[in-house]
Amino acid sequence: MSEITETAETGEKQFAIQKIYTKDISFETPNAPAIFTQKWEPAMEFNLGTQVAPLETSTFEVSLTITVTVKIGDNTAYLVEVNQAGIFSIAGFSEQEMGPMLGSFCPNILFPYAREVVSDLVNKGGFPQLILAPVNFDALYVQHMQQTTPESKTLN
Repeated sequence: MSEITETAETGEKQFAIQKIYTKDISFETPNAPAIFTQKWEPAMEFNLGTQVAPLETSTFEVSLTITVTVKIGDNTAYLVEVNQAGIFSIAGFSEQEMGPMLGSFCPNILFPYAREVVSDLVNKGGFPQLILAPVNFDALYVQHMQQTTPESKTLN
């Protein structure tokens, strides 16, 4: 970690992945076994969230939470939630650059790991394979920033 601190003082940009891990997993099949006898015409709801927690100087935990709910009619076939996290050392970036690093770049690294965990859980739950489509974290970050900046809020 001292190398990161020295790099931050010289202004040189540095990024390092310290650890990637699954922080929390949940898989539920509330209507089993009856759900397996129904015609498979699923409707899927997909939710995505990120959180950032500073750990030390230039070290952050970024976590990506994916929740997928699949229903057949009014019955829930399954609900899967994965919280994939990583510890990242980031130094030498300006304050304006840190937002995109933590809000887009790091979640982009975590997403393939979370997508694999979701796919494995669904498969092991006895359901057809689920492969989540790629996510454009850059666009999501820009959208989030537009919604939270004072200029984007309108007075009623």
